[in-house]
Amino acid sequence: MSDKPKPQLVFVHGIGRPRDADEELTKWKRALASGARAAGFASEISALTMDWIADCSYAYYGDLFTDGEGQGADAPDALDEEEAAIVLGLLAEFLDEEAARPENRDNRALARVRAQVLPVGQPQGAGAAGRHVWAVATAVAALPGVAQAARWATASDVLRTWSQPARYLRRGDKDTEGRTLDARIRNKVLDCLDRERPAVLVGHSLGSVVAFEALASYDGPVPLLVTIGSPIATSGLIWPRLRPRPPATPGCVDRWLDFWDNDDVVVPRRKLANLVRPNEQGVTPTSQRFDSRMWWAHGAATYLERAEVAGPVVKTLSAGCAVPNVSAETAAAGSAEATAPAPS
Repeated sequence: MSDKPKPQLVFVHGIGRPRDADEELTKWKRALASGARAAGFASEISALTMDWIADCSYAYYGDLFTDGEGQGADAPDALDEEEAAIVLGLLAEFLDEEAARPENRDNRALARVRAQVLPVGQPQGAGAAGRHVWAVATAVAALPGVAQAARWATASDVLRTWSQPARYLRRGDKDTEGRTLDARIRNKVLDCLDRERPAVLVGHSLGSVVAFEALASYDGPVPLLVTIGSPIATSGLIWPRLRPRPPATPGCVDRWLDFWDNDDVVVPRRKLANLVRPNEQGVTPTSQRFDSRMWWAHGAATYLERAEVAGPVVKTLSAGCAVPNVSAETAAAGSAEATAPAPS
């Protein structure tokens, strides 16, 4: 065995309803193992799925978005005026991005929906903001092509995509101890980390924002940060609200890889590599684009199964510790588990 401290691999999820963290951890590891095989790291698959190569954890915070009765911000009147204004801004930028796509330049339905979105901050009257957001979300869910590509069948589906980032960025929802929702979410990530050991973090969607902000206050070694399907560069509402300001690569990060799919409806066209300031080591994000031509390109597993994503993760972890000697039968069992189909 190596004398080096065993690395950590921390997954940070994005939006969605409450989920089983253990099941999600297994799904993410299987998807990453599939990508590792594609990247030529077949011998490391068992070490990855059985936590020999690293201690793997899933920073779960989805339950913090509910009120204890399963009611989230994807229901009518669930958003306050500030949250509604943020959602409207995010929807406006999303619709502008979609309108700029060549296939949508003559999409009159999209243009009509975009015209319904009021400028952020425009007075609307008590209770009107939530109703207006719901009306816009309903119209977006009905957009042909756009809604199907984003897997939006209802207004709740639309709001689930944008209301959780809005609530996080609002920096409100204090608990009995005075901790805001965004701080409690970041603590879920920090609680997974041991400052005495190197850590690789993989943040998906909203999880990329959470990981980025959490690492700003972290002083342990992070040889690799990976962001996938990230909305960090969304110019209207997310980028201006990031903390700390101006946004820079966290000082603890030695390397930052950002992967985005051109068909991912959540990712803006502005790229992190052109925006984020370097840390003291001169580290800035390196972005790589995919063109999957998929109806649903935003899923975490869709990214993790790619060799380009999994390869650097496994290579970085492999450099951090030695794989223990195991029997051929045990290794084969771990490999078989890893290559089971991973949902996207």
